[in-house]
Amino acid sequence: MVNRRPTLIAALTLTAAAALTLSACGSDDSSKKDNDKIAGADTGGDKSASPSPSESDTSGRPKITFPSDAKNVFEYEKTGNAAKDAALADSTLSVNSVDEAIFEASTGTKALGFYNTGKALESSITYVLGYINKNHTWVGETRYFDYKVTLSGGNGAYVTYCSDESKSFIKDKKTGKVKNTPTTADSYVLYNTKLTKNAAGVWQTANVASDRGSKACQP
Repeated sequence: MVNRRPTLIAALTLTAAAALTLSACGSDDSSKKDNDKIAGADTGGDKSASPSPSESDTSGRPKITFPSDAKNVFEYEKTGNAAKDAALADSTLSVNSVDEAIFEASTGTKALGFYNTGKALESSITYVLGYINKNHTWVGETRYFDYKVTLSGGNGAYVTYCSDESKSFIKDKKTGKVKNTPTTADSYVLYNTKLTKNAAGVWQTANVASDRGSKACQP
């Protein structure tokens, strides 16, 4: 029942493959508001909802933890393609890492620079600082759904998905007051992300574009 995020997301230059994926999602909606978000929690699973926090502490990967009053759920089906499934999983961990930085009130968390790079990392740092400077956090649950993934060569991928922010809320850390904003079309956001696989095999989010109020994501 809220749009909880300010717009601090880098613009994504769409290639033909990404544009094709985007058009398949139907994202030509001009209704945008200064409340876009990246959020995160657990890795996706076989369609079933995956709650936060994520547990990804194997192979030297940083573990991401969430407070008990915040949860993000990712809903997607594994494709059966190893590269696509790895890109999907790391895409959710990129989202996780940004939220963890908000909860920790720090842009120096291990996961933030581990799962994000380039323009996406730069915008994520600015995004997190927006929360820190206002002494804000968020509570509730955000749902991510309608995932689509397209590979680009051996080390690139485009992932699109929707978010439902209707049950997540901005909270003032100083006063403890939660901003209960009503649900509107702007509670739903379409994301288009570009990922690149680094030398360690991690699919890092390199760029992000968002479309708040997109008809493709409306219930």
